[in-house]
Amino acid sequence: MQRARLSRYGLLSVTGDDAREFLHAQLTNDVRNLPADRAVPAGWCSAKGRLLATFLVIPSPQGFLLQLARDLAAPVAKRLAMFVLRSKVKVADESERWAQDGLWDMESGAAEVSWSGNIATVRVGERRYLQLGPLAEMKTAPNAREEEWTLQEIRAGRPLITAATQDQFVPQMVNLEKLGAVDFQKGCYPGQEIVARAQYRGQVKRRMVQVRAPAGSDLRPGQEFEGGVVVDRAGDELLAVMPI
Repeated sequence: MQRARLSRYGLLSVTGDDAREFLHAQLTNDVRNLPADRAVPAGWCSAKGRLLATFLVIPSPQGFLLQLARDLAAPVAKRLAMFVLRSKVKVADESERWAQDGLWDMESGAAEVSWSGNIATVRVGERRYLQLGPLAEMKTAPNAREEEWTLQEIRAGRPLITAATQDQFVPQMVNLEKLGAVDFQKGCYPGQEIVARAQYRGQVKRRMVQVRAPAGSDLRPGQEFEGGVVVDRAGDELLAVMPI
């Protein structure tokens, strides 16, 4: 089994009696009916339907954990909290208190989301898992590099919206609907009408694809590439939103 400590991710906790309904009303995916043993990807959009963040939504004993890009954790926590209003919800940035590891080449018959005390293990692919827990309790030493995990995420076509790409793409541009991150039956959320219009009227003219970076290039997320925009990179492999 390979294990890498993941510094590219942050983590928010959303707790309180109204946490489930609050997230259901904010995100592109169905949180209202999310079972405790399942995690789902989701987007959070502006009123114009552009992605402000991509999340992995993980049910926890206290509410929910939202994995997102580390450089967006603090600003997204602050902005998301602005929509709480009178709901019984608390949004907290746990990025500094929690550690996150990527595990692969691992066999496990556990549920998609399982908890052992304060540590969660979340299946994200074939023999691929995330493990999340309080920093003081995540003591197993890594034996692999984070770039290896990132490369697997790229090959799986899983986008990570960062500060460099925030507010640029509707969910379909980064294939979120193909990854099961958009529920078109769930009802309203910020930007929902624009996301639905893009889906049913065929207005998406750019899509995320896997491509090779030119030799010697130093392309990073947010930079232009052959008429498109880089979303993620590991080694010489890219995810980029390109004209169809």
